[in-house]
Amino acid sequence: MTAQDYLNTHKDRFLQELLEFLRIPSISSLREHTQDVRDAATWVQHRLEQAGMEHVQVLETGGHPVVYADYLHADAQPTILIYGHFDTQPVDPLELWSNPPFEPTLKNDRVYARGASDDKGNMLTPILALESLLQTVGSLPVNVKVLFEGQEEIGSPELPAFVAAHRDLLACDLVVSADGGQWDESQPALLVGLRGMCALEVEVKGAVSDLHSGSYGGAVQNPLHVIAGLIASLHDAEGRVAVDGFYDGVRDLTAEDRAMIAQVPFDLDAYKTQLGIDDVFGEAGYSTLERIWARPTLEVNGLYGGFQGEGVKTVLPNRAHAKLTCRLVADQDPAQVVASIRAHIERMSPAGVTVTVTPEESSARAYLMPAKHPGLQAAKRVHEVLYGKSPYYTRSGGSIPFCSLMLDTLGVYTVNFAFGLRDENAHAPDEFYRLSSFYKAQQAYVMLLHELKDAALSNAS
Repeated sequence: MTAQDYLNTHKDRFLQELLEFLRIPSISSLREHTQDVRDAATWVQHRLEQAGMEHVQVLETGGHPVVYADYLHADAQPTILIYGHFDTQPVDPLELWSNPPFEPTLKNDRVYARGASDDKGNMLTPILALESLLQTVGSLPVNVKVLFEGQEEIGSPELPAFVAAHRDLLACDLVVSADGGQWDESQPALLVGLRGMCALEVEVKGAVSDLHSGSYGGAVQNPLHVIAGLIASLHDAEGRVAVDGFYDGVRDLTAEDRAMIAQVPFDLDAYKTQLGIDDVFGEAGYSTLERIWARPTLEVNGLYGGFQGEGVKTVLPNRAHAKLTCRLVADQDPAQVVASIRAHIERMSPAGVTVTVTPEESSARAYLMPAKHPGLQAAKRVHEVLYGKSPYYTRSGGSIPFCSLMLDTLGVYTVNFAFGLRDENAHAPDEFYRLSSFYKAQQAYVMLLHELKDAALSNAS
């Protein structure tokens, strides 16, 4: 029996196991679900043991746990670390779900549940592929380690320290991430870049309390006026960030980079229609996809202070706040970007108020992988067989901190190899995962492990 025969034979059992996995409400951001996240870790531990993996263990991080396992018997072959996460987003608003979010529902060859696409459906598939090989061939074509975490949806706060403390345990030649997706049902994609992130909050404090605007207006600074001016000073009229030092370290797009992005289909008119806007806006000299995927941004996510109720209250508020985030590109340093924004705000702050800039703990460096990396080329060959066409090389405007973490800490690249699709409502009500993707992913992982045999991954760039 081949590995594919095994996958076909146990198809129904694997689907029932997916439904069982999805019933665990492993919401990492809510304290009342802390035990559920741990229960999901235990479920993954038992499933890896059943698959035939070795040294399976739940490891503590100081927060939500991770699950580790390995099978290291392929002499002279590279070591691949497979990554994914078993925690989920919250489910609100509940009234928009067609069925309870942790009671998985099968409909139209899809499974509906929170975590179905992001990331439990994707994460389970490499485990099933490993089982199919171990139960038929009795070995794996390469050395394999797995690391599945329970805190990805809250930014993996304990993972950097965990990885740094377990360098030897996690040492590998390549990471393969089961968190992500493809372009669409018939078109594969390979993700080569992710933007990084940093965040900060600005508070402007004026007088000791709110003041009567008739008695004090025009005599003292209004914190809302001040913060509006500070926010306005962050960009020029063309949308370029006007903060000295913000663009330090930015790796410019090469002609090859721009050609690769231009090959990806993008309908600008449809994009504007979808968003309900009459035109796009952004940094001059770049296409919309280039702005989203490969240029840094500084965004205002929240701006608040003063009277918010119905009607009029003639008050001069004593505090105003703004929440800012940046999406970063290679090779920007999040700490340096935060420092440059802080310096800009302090320089632009007028007398009569106290301005405080507080960085948030969450940050991540941008991730960029060479398109010719042998790991990507192995994944490309798998896609060409499965889809009958070459994948697009794409980037993401968002962030997956684990990719840059593994590159910075262990010096290894990550191939994003997952099969969720963009319309599957990840993080939204009625999240679902296509069963066709569930089965295709199992086959793809078997193929990828064979393609990575004898691959020259060490020090590849």
